[in-house]
Amino acid sequence: MPKTDVSGLTQLGAATELPASPEAAVLEKVPAGHAGTRYVVRFTAPEFTSLCPMTGQPDFAHIVIDYIPRDWLVESKSLKLFLHSFRNHGAFHEDCSIHIAKRLVELLDPEWLRIGAYWYPRGGIPIDVFWQTGAAPEGVWIPDQGVPTYRGRG
Repeated sequence: MPKTDVSGLTQLGAATELPASPEAAVLEKVPAGHAGTRYVVRFTAPEFTSLCPMTGQPDFAHIVIDYIPRDWLVESKSLKLFLHSFRNHGAFHEDCSIHIAKRLVELLDPEWLRIGAYWYPRGGIPIDVFWQTGAAPEGVWIPDQGVPTYRGRG
């Protein structure tokens, strides 16, 4: 098994301050050790938080990110810090969700990426946001995200 090159990482294994904003967050990557093998990587953030840009009230989501790597993997500590940087950031649900996906696509140039952002209702309406870079490739097992539609008491 090849050894992962971590020489360029600045956050893993070190005390790291929470970034002040998503723009200030540093996303890092490592070489994918299995070039030529198609597989799906899934990250789940069940307690994602951002702020409503109008009221400053917290908004909460369950976010699932799936991607098929080419040459790079996102380093998980940097992803966690990036996602946590939204805690004091004001943006609408759609903006947060698509911003996360586009930053990952820019960093990784994956074969394929999708995001499912399942926002909890505030004011009675859940707003779920879904985006992917293209059709899901054939021949790769891509499980359902497994997050049910919000039903309330229904």
